[in-house]
Amino acid sequence: MLANKKERVIMGIDPGTSIMGYGLILEKGSKIELITMGIVRMDHLDDHFLKLQRIFEKTTLLLEEFKPDVLALEAPFYSKNIQVMLKLGRAQGIAMAAALTRNIPVAEYAPKKIKQSITGNGNTSKEQVAAMLQRLLNFKETPEFLDATDGLAVAVCHSFQRISTTSGSKSYSGWEAFAKDNKKRIK
Repeated sequence: MLANKKERVIMGIDPGTSIMGYGLILEKGSKIELITMGIVRMDHLDDHFLKLQRIFEKTTLLLEEFKPDVLALEAPFYSKNIQVMLKLGRAQGIAMAAALTRNIPVAEYAPKKIKQSITGNGNTSKEQVAAMLQRLLNFKETPEFLDATDGLAVAVCHSFQRISTTSGSKSYSGWEAFAKDNKKRIK
């Protein structure tokens, strides 16, 4: 269905519990244009559940304002600190839930996959990703926080995957599809 559509809006999110980055692009055929990017700050909140509530509320507002056709998320990266992994997984899950409750398909990508698709190198720096996105999408301003360009990179990565046969992502068209495919994760 989306493959036949001439235009689509892709929202990318770099989930975090201190700062969540997001970016939205408009895909027109093989061309992409920047719609917006930004951050949601939560570093002033002490309570983890208040942070999750803010992620849900801000994600919901972005979904309502920009009406994306798909939400692409950065998957939590491996960390030796299990508490960090747990918190990032919760942040990602909350953003997923916001999209899935609106029947917006969700895709997720590993951090290396995102960097690889933008710069050709999966081990590149956040600054190099931001510089490549500036050239690719023709914007001059450097965001105060690289989390914004990280979120934008997820959206661009998803756009690039439609022409790739090895996307390495999993998309869901709604809560039922996600639940069916992830029975062990849902109790």
